This record gives sequence, C-alpha cells and structure tokens, in this order.
Amino acid sequence: MIKVSVICLAYNHEAYIRKALDGFVMQQTDFQFEVLVHDDASSDGTAAIIREYAARWPDIIRPVLQTENQHAKGLRTGLDILGPMIQGEYVALCEGDDYWTDPHKLSRQVAALEAHPEIDICAHRTKKVKNGRPHGYEGPGRRTRIIPAEEVIMGGGGLVATCSIMCRRDAYLNDTPMRKALFLDYTLQVQASLRGGMLYLGDCMSVYRRGVPNSWTTSRRSIRKIDYYPAFIRMLEILDEWTEGRYSSVIRIRKARYTFHIIIGKLL
Repeated sequence: MIKVSVICLAYNHEAYIRKALDGFVMQQTDFQFEVLVHDDASSDGTAAIIREYAARWPDIIRPVLQTENQHAKGLRTGLDILGPMIQGEYVALCEGDDYWTDPHKLSRQVAALEAHPEIDICAHRTKKVKNGRPHGYEGPGRRTRIIPAEEVIMGGGGLVATCSIMCRRDAYLNDTPMRKALFLDYTLQVQASLRGGMLYLGDCMSVYRRGVPNSWTTSRRSIRKIDYYPAFIRMLEILDEWTEGRYSSVIRIRKARYTFHIIIGKLL
C-alpha cells in the first residue's frame, strides 16, 4: 500500500529536473511511495528526462506528460489533475526546480506526523540557492517545534519552502473557499495548520532554487505587486469569514502589510 504520494510539477526544467528526481528515488523508507511527476507541455527536454526515470523506476515514478499546457487553461494541476491520482495517506511537495538532500526525509516526516495525530502538516528547514550560490535558509530557525496557525498566516507563504511540505491526504485535497480564491502553497500551509498548527523540523533536508525561469517567483517579476496583492487580501478576508473571526487580529495585520505595499507601489 502506498504511504506517501509526492507531487512534482515541472515546466521547462530540463536543467534542474534530474536533481529533483534523484532526490525522490534515493529515499530510504520502510513503506511504499509514489511520485506523480506532471510536465505541463514543456518545450525543452524535461518530458524526455521524466520518461527516462519512469522507465528505470517504474514502481516509483508515475509520469503525467501533457501535450497542451494545462495551467494556461486555468487548471490547478496539483489538485485538479493530480489530486484524483493520489494513493498515499500523506502528500509531499517538490517542484521540478527544487530537490531533496536527505534520503530519510520522507521517513522522518511520516514518523513526525504519526507521532502527532492532531497535526495535519509538517515542514522543515530548507537551504536557498540563487544563481548557483547559497542564499541563506527558508524556515524559522533550527529548533524543532509546533508553529501555531497565527504564525503561519503572518508568514505570508514565505515561512517555509514548498519543497519541505508534507501533509495528510485529506488536508491536501480539502478544497476550501480560500483555496478556491487563491491556489498557492500559502493557502495550503494556512488551511492545513488550522487544526493543530504546523510541525516544523529544524534540520535542513532540501534545496529551494530562487530566480529559476518559469518558477512562481520569477514569473511574477514582470507583474507589479499592486496587481496581485489584492488577491491575497481577498483570500485573507475569505479565511476570516470561514474561520468565524478566530484569527481576525493576525489577519488584520497581514492585510495591512499588503495594503501598505499596494500604496507604496502606486507612489513609485
């Protein structure tokens, strides 16, 4: 039986995807896991590399290779396409331009979540790399702890790296109103932490590449912050209503920060 389903989204990641795939197949576990690798009609050699790994590790790598770009059609590939394919009790995330560095990552996160049945999401410290050089770390320090939902909300999505996230299957598939409004790992982090917080492991077990072409961050460099921050504010308003005001104080602060950036952006 599959214990963990790994979701890997790739698009024109020919220069990086091998590192990601190597990080998956090197995992040492006493349970079965699968890797759902979605290539969104890349124009480079990404799909060919995925096929190569799927042929070598057919029991692990499950390729989903598109001939037409699904993101351009408005589909949320990680949920709308791969969601129905998930077999595991847990879901781990790693985009095609990031990679894992610890062969026991999956085992450690599964053990951590099984020791804390009251928690739905686990993340860990991640090394950041920009232009091939170390660029600090993502994650609130080296101490293992439970991060309250309020701190996750305040993090704005930058508290932990996407490639460090593992959550329970039901938490990942839960298509909440705020997730419908804004489908990002930020909303997943928030909604999955509402029940018992986020379990954070202080050890570094992955690498997040910054500034990679076709990544979320890079694709938005051409878009002014004032153009997409309103969507974050609307999502937080939906969260506030959905949770019946339980997090109103922290949501108000987070919204004020986005509003400040919008005002500054209009002045520049």
